[in-house]
Amino acid sequence: MRSVKNNYAVLLYSHNDSVIAQMRTAIGESPTEDVVIEYVSTGDYDEAVHLIDTYEIDLVLLDGESQPAGGLGIARQLRDEIDDVPTIAVVLARPADRWLGAWSRADATLMHPLDPIRTAETVVDLLRQRRAVQTAESSHGTGATGRGAA
Repeated sequence: MRSVKNNYAVLLYSHNDSVIAQMRTAIGESPTEDVVIEYVSTGDYDEAVHLIDTYEIDLVLLDGESQPAGGLGIARQLRDEIDDVPTIAVVLARPADRWLGAWSRADATLMHPLDPIRTAETVVDLLRQRRAVQTAESSHGTGATGRGAA
């Protein structure tokens, strides 16, 4: 019996191409048998917002150390300004900054250096949770009607 493949879109955000590569490598193209990830990446805040508004992004993974717009501030701003915000995870450099992850209202925080097992597990859990909520909302007719600024 074949398992059903679930496709997800993940936006990777960092000004540093090597961090984007680390994020992508830590998660993988298919971190579990039933999860397939399509990536899009950017280091530009305006482009990130455009991608979120235009496409069905399931998860945004933000580099908390990115410059000039850091992932923590972006996470908070997305929560404040987008009606149907994707799930958000932030990668932090220091464990002492976890409180900033809470302030940003990210759904999860991960730590540099990214542990591939923990990173993939966290991302898969977040994606599955999002899909379950979307499925429940659509079956009850309470789903969001679209994306866009509030």
